[in-house]
Amino acid sequence: MRRRRLLLLRPQRNSLGCALRRAILPAVARWVWGRGAAQASCGWFLKPWNRWVPGLFLLLILGLGCSRRETAADLVIVNGQDPESLDPAIITGLEDYRAAPALFEGLTRSDPATARATPGLAERWEVSSDLTEYTFHLRRGLRWSTGEPMGSRDVVYSWLRLLDPRTAADYAALLFCLKNGEEYSLGKIVDASQVGVRALDEWTVRVKLVQPVPYFLDLCASPTLAVVPRHAIEAHGDRWLTSQPVPTSGPYTLETWRLNDKIRFRRNPLYWDAVNTLSERVDLLSISNPTTALNLYERGVVDIIWDKDLVPAELLEDLKVRRDYHAFQYIGTYFIRINVTRAPFQDVRVRRALGLAVDKKRIVERIIRGGEPVADYLVPSGVANHKAPDVLGYDPEAARALLREAGFPGGAGFPTFQYLYDSAAGGAAKVHAKVAVELQATWKRELGIEMELRQMEKKVYLAAQTALDYDLSRSSWVGDYNDSTTFLDLFLGNNGNNRTGWSHPRYEERMRQAGSEPDVERRARILSEAETLLVRDEVPIIPLYFYLGFQFYDPDKIEGIYGNILGMNPIRAVRKRSGVGVGR
Repeated sequence: MRRRRLLLLRPQRNSLGCALRRAILPAVARWVWGRGAAQASCGWFLKPWNRWVPGLFLLLILGLGCSRRETAADLVIVNGQDPESLDPAIITGLEDYRAAPALFEGLTRSDPATARATPGLAERWEVSSDLTEYTFHLRRGLRWSTGEPMGSRDVVYSWLRLLDPRTAADYAALLFCLKNGEEYSLGKIVDASQVGVRALDEWTVRVKLVQPVPYFLDLCASPTLAVVPRHAIEAHGDRWLTSQPVPTSGPYTLETWRLNDKIRFRRNPLYWDAVNTLSERVDLLSISNPTTALNLYERGVVDIIWDKDLVPAELLEDLKVRRDYHAFQYIGTYFIRINVTRAPFQDVRVRRALGLAVDKKRIVERIIRGGEPVADYLVPSGVANHKAPDVLGYDPEAARALLREAGFPGGAGFPTFQYLYDSAAGGAAKVHAKVAVELQATWKRELGIEMELRQMEKKVYLAAQTALDYDLSRSSWVGDYNDSTTFLDLFLGNNGNNRTGWSHPRYEERMRQAGSEPDVERRARILSEAETLLVRDEVPIIPLYFYLGFQFYDPDKIEGIYGNILGMNPIRAVRKRSGVGVGR
């Protein structure tokens, strides 16, 4: 995986530093001038170079001083740690996915309440009778935030860039449904004109699919498929997001990004729906400490906290009864990846033994404590048309029998192995560590095997996962659209997010079969068979629990937030209610 971190857009001064400088500058000035006057009789001040020291010293301090007081934001949101990127083609984390749609939009966009696709840059479309060809008609007069015309060729460029092997996009597989999309991404063909997306004219895009994709319009609303500025990317390369002004296609422009501080968005007046972009200025704060986040919220500095992990876990029971605590179900799963390329995890009996020994109910009740449901399979039950697969269940005795059958009776001879997890933002870091310790104790107690814990900074952790530099690893996934394939496609052999080394011909066949099955019920059964192979028979992953969504905001002051199944709330639709002041 290739992940890029943005640099500062321009030198910025944080408010704390400004406050300190305002406080100490008068005192320093008095000291400098006082010292010069006191030593004048000794000739110190009369020396030519010493005459200039006080003035130069003050100029230096003033040079480090504060810029004009920044205008308060209309809306302030705690977003967690800094996004890794805002480039739609390479975003992967939740922090990225919450921020990028404010800047870049696709052919469709998500409805704030239902999370279903609605017209975005495309105002309408037609679908062929065999459901494999889409013709999108863009809105006339579309412009980048910097004023240049935007059209169908920008759409084609953006999608081909996502598929281009040089982009190294983890989510390139989202467009493998295009004719020759997979072949182009894998380098089997190099002629981009053979890929099933092309501009018919300035305002029309024709898309050809390999087979019908029931959720294709929802896929078009994914932030990954958003339209990006070719002219800026070709002019500045990988640094296009650090070269101001950044041309955006969405409801906001990127005014500033101060690392470890905040991102500021400003309403894009050239956005096609600017009249319905409800907040002029929005700040996303980079705060990963739950106590800090909650304190800022309680003081009125922050309007919204997006994640449960960004409030103190020890206060969760008390916070859950408050009116500003909002929980909802969304499609996300916490699970364990197993590197099947390493011994002894190449043996399916070992993998199944690990899964059978885990008491998931104990984990959610004693560690997670937020009401999350136990997960015995990968796809959350709320996903449309999902049919639950057959599962392993919890059976320590059967686990010991399998381990004995694999040649490790009572754990004898089983090599010490490692469990990889990340030092995530906020309360999530504590959860990951506690889950790791619980698994360590469980497998020692039930199977007699030794596991070491290996924690890494998130960026390094993800790189280790991708390189298969681990034994077992903490993992999670949140669906990009409301269909089982947003989860099950992960474990196709050619998917960049597989990260287990596992592939299976029967799984591949079932997924292909489901892709071409028009009958909804038969398709659900086929996908259920594939999921059974994944979570019961082969076990390259061990699901632990399904996520429960959370938002913290005062409904008397904030509107436009909905607990939709994707857990995403477009910033364009959120605002303070009339009468609530800015910077309260």
